[in-house]
Amino acid sequence: MAKWTPKHEAPEPLEGPVVATITGGTILWFVLFLVQVPFYGWFDDRDLTWWVWTCLAGGGLGLIGIWYVRGRDAAIKRHEAAARAAEAGQSAESTEAGQSTQNPETTSGTP
Repeated sequence: MAKWTPKHEAPEPLEGPVVATITGGTILWFVLFLVQVPFYGWFDDRDLTWWVWTCLAGGGLGLIGIWYVRGRDAAIKRHEAAARAAEAGQSAESTEAGQSTQNPETTSGTP
């Protein structure tokens, strides 16, 4: 069997409101769990209790997901801020260097 090779490049990953999406999904899992808890006996009679516990597991994993994506979002923002600061520092240095070469009297200290 021949190895499959893609005929085009993969699209860029979608960036959107990741924290809000994960939080909404987590809330949905917990709501589904709370809705099913009063009917636990019905689920138990039909050997379907895994439905209830799946919702609880989804909510628990969602909490881990919220913690992860909030940290990821904060790291991305820190990286962007550091890149902007470095860029601003480089542009400030280049303008200072440009001013000192244009006006040698200000750098030598003698009028």
